[in-house]
Amino acid sequence: MVTMQDKLKALRQKALALPQTPGVYLMKNSAGKIIYIGKAKALKNRVSQYFNNQEHWVKVQKMVEQAADFDTILTDSEFEALVLECSLIKQHRPRYNILLKDDKGYRYIRVTKGPWRNFYAVKRKAEDDAEYIGPYTSAFVVNHSVDEAKKIFRIPQCAKVFPRDFGESRPCLHYFIGQCAAPCAGKIGQAEYEQNLRDALGFLRGGEKAALKELERRMEAASENLEFEAAARLRDSIKALERLKEKQKVVSVTHKEQDVFALVCDSQTDMACLAVLRFSQGRLRDGETFLIERPENLPEARRELLQRYYSLREDVPRRVTWDGPVDEADLLELWLCEKAGKKVKLDLPEQGEQRQLIEMCRANAAQQLSQHTGKSGKTTAALDELASLLGLSAPPAYIEAYDVSHTAGSQNVAGMVVFFNGTPCKRCYKRFTVKTVSGQDDYASLVEVLTRRFAHWEKEQGAQEGFGRLPDLILLDGGLGQVHAVLPVLEQFGLKIPLFGMVKDSRHRTRAIAADGGEIALSSKRQAFTLVAEIQNETHRWAITFHRQQRKGATLSSSLTSIEGIGEKRARALLRHFKTLQAIRAADLESLAAVSGMSRPAAQAVYDVFHN
Repeated sequence: MVTMQDKLKALRQKALALPQTPGVYLMKNSAGKIIYIGKAKALKNRVSQYFNNQEHWVKVQKMVEQAADFDTILTDSEFEALVLECSLIKQHRPRYNILLKDDKGYRYIRVTKGPWRNFYAVKRKAEDDAEYIGPYTSAFVVNHSVDEAKKIFRIPQCAKVFPRDFGESRPCLHYFIGQCAAPCAGKIGQAEYEQNLRDALGFLRGGEKAALKELERRMEAASENLEFEAAARLRDSIKALERLKEKQKVVSVTHKEQDVFALVCDSQTDMACLAVLRFSQGRLRDGETFLIERPENLPEARRELLQRYYSLREDVPRRVTWDGPVDEADLLELWLCEKAGKKVKLDLPEQGEQRQLIEMCRANAAQQLSQHTGKSGKTTAALDELASLLGLSAPPAYIEAYDVSHTAGSQNVAGMVVFFNGTPCKRCYKRFTVKTVSGQDDYASLVEVLTRRFAHWEKEQGAQEGFGRLPDLILLDGGLGQVHAVLPVLEQFGLKIPLFGMVKDSRHRTRAIAADGGEIALSSKRQAFTLVAEIQNETHRWAITFHRQQRKGATLSSSLTSIEGIGEKRARALLRHFKTLQAIRAADLESLAAVSGMSRPAAQAVYDVFHN
C-alpha cells in the first residue's frame, strides 16, 4: 500500500525534474480530475514547494493530500502563463482555486394586477398574470430604483394588500415623513393612487430626466387649471426627484470610470468577503459581494480575485482600485490592458478621495461578512483594518492588553484585559501584584507579569480562553521601550505572537502603535483607531482600579497595625473578614475575637481603640 510519505516523495522527485521556466501546473486527484491550477515563474521551484513536508495553509494541505499527480504546460513568458492560467481556470473551475460565483443573473420589477397595484424587485419571473419590467443585469440598481420610486411617488412599502387591508391599522411612519400616501387609512383615492403608480413606473422605465420633464409639464397644466392641490403634490414629487439627483451627485471627481475592490477577512470563521463598487460617470452604478474561504496570502489572493472577477466580466474600466498590495501587479495590469483593449491602471491610494472610496467599499464587505459571522459590521471592519495596519496575516480574534499602575513606585500592580472578536471579554481579565520589582520600573514589571502569564500557559495550554489560550495579538500600554523589554520574554518561551505598544500623546489620548521598527500612525485608520483607543482605555481602567484598591487596603492596614498586638497578618485578616474600617469599628468584642488568627487580648485592644 502506498503511504502518504511515498506519494509525496514520488511527486517531489517529479517536481525536481521540471525546468526553471515559466508555465502552468495542473494538480490532479486519483480519478484524474483537475483540483488546482496555478502558474509559476519557475515551475521547478514552485511545484516542488508543495511536496517538501513543510507546513501549509489548511486549504493547501488538503489539496496536497488529494493530489495524486500533476501536469505542466510550458510557456514562453510569465505573462503567457497568466493568460493560460485564467483560461484554464475558467474552463475547469478547479475545487481549490479561488472561484467567484457569477450570480449576477437577471432581475425584474414585478407589477401586480388589480385596482390598487404595486411593484417589487424580484429575481425571476413567475408563472402568473403579473406584469414584469426588465430584465436588468444589476440587482443593486433594481433594488435601489424600486426603493427610491416608492418613496418619491408615495407608494406603500409594506406587505399590505388593498382593498383587503383597508382600515386594518393606522398609517405607518412612512406616511408621516411623506413617503407613503397611506391608502390603508383612506388618505388617497383610487384614481390618484393609480396616477402615482403610473408616474413611478414611468420613472423606472424612462429614468429621472424623463420623469422630471413629465411631472413639470403636468404641474404647469394643473396650475393653469387652478388645481392647486394637485400642483402642490406634483411639486413635492419633483422636489423629491431633485433630492435624489443631489444624492447621486458625482462621487469621484478624479476618475469617472473605475472599479473599487476591498477584501475583508474573519479569522474565527475562516471566511472572507470581496466587495466591488463600480462607478460610471463618477456615480456609483453597481455593487457586488462574494463570500470566499479566508486566504493565507492576501497579495496573492487579491491577484487571483481580480483575475477571476474580470474573467467573468467583459467591461474593464480604466482604473481598478484595491485596498491593499497586489501580487505581480505589473503583470496583472498588462493582462487587464490586453483584455480591455485600452490603458488600465491598478491603483492603491493612501489618502484623499480615493482612499474614502476604499473605506466605503471595505464597510460594504464588512457588513456583508458580519451577516454570516454574527459580528457587527463595524467590529469586523475594525479588526480587518487593524490586521492590515499591523501586517498581520488575519484579523486578531483574541487580543490581550497589559498596563502597569503604581504610585511613585509603591503598590506595583498590573492588569490584563482580553478583547474577543473586538469586544471586551471580562471573564478573561486578570490582575497581577508585582512581586519582584521595587520602585518605579514599568519595563521590569511588564517582564515579570508576562513571564508569569506564559508560565501559566505552559501548565494550562489547550484551553479556549484564559491563561491556557495564546493570544493572536499582544498590546502593551507604552512605546518602544515596553515592546523591547517584553520581546525577550516571548523568545524565552519560543512564541511568535505579534507584539505592539499603544502610544499616548501629551493629553493621554491614543496616538499611534509602537512596533519593533518604529511607530505606526493611526490617524488615517478611523475604525482601527477607535478599537485601539477603546482597548487602551479599558486596560488603563482595569489596572488603575486594582491599584486604588490595593492602595486603599494598604492605608487601612497601616491604620490597624498601629494598634498593640495587631501586625500585618492580623490586619489583613480583619479586613478580609469585615471588608471596611467602619465595619471593624462597629463590631463587638465577640465578633472581633472570632476572626481567624485573632487572640482575645488583640481583639480587646482593637475594641478599646474604637470605643474609648
